[in-house]
Amino acid sequence: MNDIRFAFRKLRQSPAFTFIAVLTLALGIGLNTAIFSLVNDLFLSSLPFKEPSRIVHFYGGDKSRDLVDLPLSAPRFEHFRDGQTICESLAGENLFAFTLTGLGDPVQIFGSRLTSNYFDVLGVRPIIGRNFLPEEQEGADVALVTENFWKKRLGGDPNVIGRSITLDGTAHTIVGVMPNMTARWFGANLFVAEVWTTKPFQIPGFSHDRMMRGTSFLRVIGRLKPGVTPDQARAALPSLDQGYRTQYPNKIDSSLTSLIKPLPQDVTENFRAGFITLFAAVCFVLLIACSNVANLLLVRFSGRRREIALRMAIGASRASVVRLFVFESVLVSAIAGAAGAFIAWRLVPLVPSMASNFLPFDENTATSLSLPVLLFTIGLSILTGLLMGIYPALQGSHADLVGSLKEGGRGTAGSVRQQRFRKILVGGQVALSVTLLAGAALLITSFIRLNQQSLGFQPQKLWTGAITLPVAQYLDNASRQRLAEQLLNALRDVPGLESSTISGDVPLAGGNRTLYARGDRDVPPIEKRANAPSHDIAPGYFKTWGVPLLTGREFNEHDTVDSQKVCLVSQAGAKKVWPGENPIGKTLLVSSLGVPYEIVGIVGDVRSIRVNEAPGMEFYLPWSQENFP
Repeated sequence: MNDIRFAFRKLRQSPAFTFIAVLTLALGIGLNTAIFSLVNDLFLSSLPFKEPSRIVHFYGGDKSRDLVDLPLSAPRFEHFRDGQTICESLAGENLFAFTLTGLGDPVQIFGSRLTSNYFDVLGVRPIIGRNFLPEEQEGADVALVTENFWKKRLGGDPNVIGRSITLDGTAHTIVGVMPNMTARWFGANLFVAEVWTTKPFQIPGFSHDRMMRGTSFLRVIGRLKPGVTPDQARAALPSLDQGYRTQYPNKIDSSLTSLIKPLPQDVTENFRAGFITLFAAVCFVLLIACSNVANLLLVRFSGRRREIALRMAIGASRASVVRLFVFESVLVSAIAGAAGAFIAWRLVPLVPSMASNFLPFDENTATSLSLPVLLFTIGLSILTGLLMGIYPALQGSHADLVGSLKEGGRGTAGSVRQQRFRKILVGGQVALSVTLLAGAALLITSFIRLNQQSLGFQPQKLWTGAITLPVAQYLDNASRQRLAEQLLNALRDVPGLESSTISGDVPLAGGNRTLYARGDRDVPPIEKRANAPSHDIAPGYFKTWGVPLLTGREFNEHDTVDSQKVCLVSQAGAKKVWPGENPIGKTLLVSSLGVPYEIVGIVGDVRSIRVNEAPGMEFYLPWSQENFP
């Protein structure tokens, strides 16, 4: 205790040194703690499910056709559910956006349509009420809501069970309130669910026949049987795939190969690398801070050689002197740790919103300074004190008693060894700083290069918005077309708008991948047919987005549901599918049904998926002719 009191007194006698050292370390410790809080929530803490290591995700893919990590189709899900022996049960989720009405202004909320056993597979129980029942899967309009939805939108109504909410124009009865789901569960999906309903095999505008062709839309999970490992489960997938191909040879997804991913790794893999890089960067900042303060300590301890000589002259051991100096450095880091914890406490609520700017991460994720995070801060503070204090203490404890006493109160520049160590510290700081600067320069260079890429459209002065149509109001293509025309007419009357249009998606959103084939050649079987992004658009789309029409014509008011079906293709698609030919007037067979569309124009290439991905085959269909059965 005497050593600690003395160390504290010495720090009080040097307020400038103490302030600089504490501030330097506090910033490093605070940044590390703030980032670690998110790393802990995302990667280290267990998912709030029963035995999450036994839960796996099912995916389909075909690398030869650039199809990776696809959801499962309804028939594939049913085939696997009934034929597999590796899982206790399988469950499916159809991600969805609902229009919520009746609670103030209409709002769009995210959620899913689930099989009735979904939360039973996860092992999650409601806070209030119950999970879905098997008989509710296809025939009942019931809903589960999150705790946040219950408290924020329903005011924490204690009588919430049995209360009705209107989703897409249909009244749903609330049967349970679920705990808020962790952000990890939603992975790269840039939304967090607030509500879940049943009827997972229904998508507005899609007939049952279309749903059962093999369209991939179900996020499927399974709970492995006790004793079954992921490797054993993977070994069983080829026979399931072969059985599906044999039973359903003409399904769209019959050629896909299934794979599984354990849940804990799968839900974070999209932003794991980004957070590792970020955490490494803040660790570098802390190391720079440590080396900086270690240099200050070395100079400080070297300047106290007369004090060391006096202590050793009256019988103090070298170990006691080292202990005194280490206590002083640890005390500095402990104070810095407390200050860093305060900085982290202020930063932690901001980290998700900052991280969401460059990672597939929801900005509303709740994080906090939990006990593991505080223990990390304490451990980091102690480690920092030892890391920066031991060597300066050892070097400072070397004292030539006679020489040091003759020097009086004058400081010294230290021994050759100390000067060499200070140079090493400075070199280390420079090296770490250069590494960080080089990394920052690479990121900036990549950003500039991506920013200079031609997107194929003109984003300047462009405004976009999204509308979700309530199913009950817009049951067919005709009603949706009437709304589109009314909306376009209203937009044309808005002052300052040069042009407006409607589309099913926007550039860089990916589009719907749709099967296609040339109509003037032998049509390959569905499982070998190529696919490309397709876009349903209204007249004026290319003018509004600034995409050039290279040849042919755009869509117009004469392209109706009763007229010849027409489409436009991208320049890269024309070169890829019709090399050396003019595709104008040729036929493109679209979808698994091979619906014939006449090509009436070629447009400029647009980067529809990622900025750094070269344009490929894409085609555009008139909104007014989107009438797949």
